Amino acid sequence: MTLTLRYILFCSVILTMACREKKRYNLPRALTPEEINEYFPRSEPLVISPFETAMQEQGLLDLQELDPEIRVELKYSSTDNFLERDLYGTLELAYLQPEPARALVKAGRMLRRDNPHLRLLIYDAARPLRVQHLLWEKLDSLPEEERKKYVADPEETSIHNYGCAVDLTLFDLETGQPVDMGTSFDYFGELAYPRLERQMLNEGKLSLKQLNNRILLRSVLRDVGFTPITTEWWHFNFYSRRTAELKYGIIE
Repeated sequence: MTLTLRYILFCSVILTMACREKKRYNLPRALTPEEINEYFPRSEPLVISPFETAMQEQGLLDLQELDPEIRVELKYSSTDNFLERDLYGTLELAYLQPEPARALVKAGRMLRRDNPHLRLLIYDAARPLRVQHLLWEKLDSLPEEERKKYVADPEETSIHNYGCAVDLTLFDLETGQPVDMGTSFDYFGELAYPRLERQMLNEGKLSLKQLNNRILLRSVLRDVGFTPITTEWWHFNFYSRRTAELKYGIIE
């Protein structure tokens, strides 16, 4: 073998090894937390909320773990609420006590059976008492009896504080939006009152479609044991406050 040929072979080996080394150590970059959440939306948050820890320790259940078809958009875990303030921090999951949680899963399945394009969308579920205080204090410009139409007095507690109440709406997969209920969540006014819906319809403030959407939501929730209230179309209780107090401890 000539010297030139040996030199060519030697250079080829060196070049091949260099390419292999480059390939060996050219590893993909690490994913950012945002990218991890995009690929694995049900992965555990980097920091577990103390609220979530307290709920788990008291036996409350994660609704999306029971049924991934349930959608969750906690309004108090964002600034999209009447306080314009994030109250829940890293808490992104909706929790309820076992009985109401399983009932809500049943409601979601019934809804999908008859309306395949619709899903339940949770705005709030179990709510710590310290958050209840913040909501109550924010409405201090209203007389006490008027305030109670919208937020329970923390001294009397809310059924949310026991993990037995839920705020929710319907989500339309075809439009990618919540269905039109006539008002937004946490709307403070008579247009949100179920007890005044006939009047609002007659006055042209509520459309028939909006009313039918509310009726559908109420029908599905009632069929599994939840009861609506007279001043918020989005709020449903599974137990009375007294029953919730007797069965469960308060979520601090």
